[in-house]
Amino acid sequence: MKSLSRLALLVALLLVGSGCTVVSPDAGQAAVLIDKPWFFGHGGVREQPVLPGLTYAWYSTEKIYINMFPQQYDGNFTDLMSSDGVPLDFHTVIRLQVVDPVALVRDFGKDWYQNNVEQEFFNRVRSAVKKHGMNETAIQTTAIDEIDDEVTQEIDQYLKQTKLPVRLLKITVGKANPPDAVRNQRIETAQQEQRVLTEHKRDLAEQSRKAAELSRAEADNAYRNAIGLSPAQFVEMERIKMQQDVCGAKDAHCTFIIGGNVTPVVSAK
Repeated sequence: MKSLSRLALLVALLLVGSGCTVVSPDAGQAAVLIDKPWFFGHGGVREQPVLPGLTYAWYSTEKIYINMFPQQYDGNFTDLMSSDGVPLDFHTVIRLQVVDPVALVRDFGKDWYQNNVEQEFFNRVRSAVKKHGMNETAIQTTAIDEIDDEVTQEIDQYLKQTKLPVRLLKITVGKANPPDAVRNQRIETAQQEQRVLTEHKRDLAEQSRKAAELSRAEADNAYRNAIGLSPAQFVEMERIKMQQDVCGAKDAHCTFIIGGNVTPVVSAK
């Protein structure tokens, strides 16, 4: 009789053990348990999450692991229209952190981001981008901060209205990329503007040089008139000054040949 009792107890323990499942969340995780009895009792989401460690539950109990660390979700947009009708490519990032895993699973399910946040986030980005032109968004990037702020405020308000137990940490909208045709056109325009600028600077330099030459000529003419010389006499005086500069140097030996129709010769050693 005792042997039969022990055998029955052993069988019962084996049955109980085979009907259990292990719940073991890692660090930074919480497990939400959903009881689904096979024969009797009332199922549903348990009010307390399972924290990192090890515990056991009935085999019929579903376990959902929720990441409690900040999570990053990327969004890639192609052909997102600006206010002036130019299609732009965007890369965006939203960072969220779950604050109540039980309420999240119970009210929104394990695919809470895809079902409740993703499309709303994309719509808000599209709406914000459409308010700005291609130049300020993709070229000068002056509108990026405004888009960041607008989308952040609207998503934060949306999470509060829907009572999603998730905290918004940050939204980042990256620099927009215009189509290749627009980008090449901007490069060509910039090169043309640079050429115009270079020509303008060259023209200014020529005008400055011309003004300096005219100014010097006017000064020389004023000096010639002041000392009462004719143009030929003034030229002759300038020639003498030149010869004096050449022969005035130390150890210079000069020879001048001056005569009626003979061209003056100046030599220096």
